[in-house]
Amino acid sequence: MTNTEPRRRNRRGEGGKLREEIIAAAVALLDEGGDERAVTLRSVARKAGIAAPSIYAHFADQPSIMLAVVRQEMDALAAALREADEAAGRDSRARLFAVCNAYLDFARLHPQRYRIMFGGLWTPSAEDTSITDADLESLGLEAFTLLADVLGACVEEGIAHASEDLYGDAVALWLGLHGLAHQRAVVRKMPGPDDVGNRLIRALAHLK
Repeated sequence: MTNTEPRRRNRRGEGGKLREEIIAAAVALLDEGGDERAVTLRSVARKAGIAAPSIYAHFADQPSIMLAVVRQEMDALAAALREADEAAGRDSRARLFAVCNAYLDFARLHPQRYRIMFGGLWTPSAEDTSITDADLESLGLEAFTLLADVLGACVEEGIAHASEDLYGDAVALWLGLHGLAHQRAVVRKMPGPDDVGNRLIRALAHLK
């Protein structure tokens, strides 16, 4: 719902609060069923209850707002995976399944956010935006590192086949999870057995 109440101006020193409100407005626009095309400077300003020019004190353009949203959601994904990992205890197999299923659950619960986290129309060429390649390279690194760590723990424990390229195996596992998450988001009824997620994890992790 569009914010129609007059917005109280932030006090001096509350610029960080306004930045958070701009990000929250962009996330709300995504969650309402739209995509990144619904997130414009005007729509964000209207949602946040501010004048559009106020955004420029915090963001150079629309892609920079989207980058902030993606960073926030990547942090949320990493937090969800860490929580699942800690709850699983010390058993490496349980940790692997917990982390992988937490990844799939995050994608299922936040489909609009998940889609823009891994691409979409918000990343134009470097010539057209303030976003740089360096801004994009570290996105998702924390979540991926945790996935690689739990996979490596399974290898060290001897419950997964050893590989000379753990990084490559972790990439393959992530791509499998990402593919399943994407298919679940775009088809009305997912074909295959109910435990297809666990089958995928077992296969791509080379569990014994």
